[in-house]
Amino acid sequence: MKYLLIICILIIVFLLLKIIAMRISIKELTEDYSERAKLRSNTLLRVSSRDRRVRELASTMNKTLERLRDSYNKYENGDQEIKKAITNISHDLRTPLTAISGYLELAQRQEKTPEMEKYLSIIEGRTEHMKKLTEELFEYSVITGGEITEEKQDVNINRMLEDCIMNYYPALKAKGIEPEIEITEKKIVRNLYPSYVERIMNNLVSNALKYSDGDLEISLSDDGDLRVTNSSEKLKAVDVNKLFDRFFSVESGSRNSTGLGLSIVKIFAERMDLRLNAAYESGKISIIIGF
Repeated sequence: MKYLLIICILIIVFLLLKIIAMRISIKELTEDYSERAKLRSNTLLRVSSRDRRVRELASTMNKTLERLRDSYNKYENGDQEIKKAITNISHDLRTPLTAISGYLELAQRQEKTPEMEKYLSIIEGRTEHMKKLTEELFEYSVITGGEITEEKQDVNINRMLEDCIMNYYPALKAKGIEPEIEITEKKIVRNLYPSYVERIMNNLVSNALKYSDGDLEISLSDDGDLRVTNSSEKLKAVDVNKLFDRFFSVESGSRNSTGLGLSIVKIFAERMDLRLNAAYESGKISIIIGF
């Protein structure tokens, strides 16, 4: 009976040690997996346990990691190829469009009938539209490459916003929009990328101009919050969460926009760690960015 008790105790101790060893091995696997799951790493899991089941688990996890990395590499390569293709296509389009603009300018200098004047005006409008879309696609393909080619500087947000509004004033006037502007007298200066801030403001005002039902409110608070608000009956509350998505356009199927304007705003805001959100209430859309 005594020997049986000793054997039972030894078995229990052995099982306890085995359980402890397995727990340690599983903990090692968990920590190792968290590290190896970073897709940039090419190393696989290692396990110190000699337990067959633990080693089988590690082997299965390694196979999963290899498949994940393979899928990620294919995605990354494909994504880079798409960006490169967009860049090349955009670049190839810019050259003939520039030539078309040149010939169009020469044609407009010639003596022409009223009907020909009308046709040339249509061609000019379509050409400018194509140039704008091409520039947007080219810019998007470049900025998503992740390269920042300028240094951060102290940017006067008030002054840059005022300049932006002045640049768009003729377009606003042509559309019959009299903007309500409220810019704080407090000087808002932030250390940011100047060209990014300028493009963010231009895209926000351009987007509002494009989709406004006839009104526009622009404000800059003492805290540096820029808010651009306009009425837009075409927009639905559910669309607000999609506004910053790539290629999303309020007018689905619209040929007047690539849907990149607010997507570019989002990319630039993220690169400068700026807060960005949108709200839709009572038929009005507000884009708020915190500088």
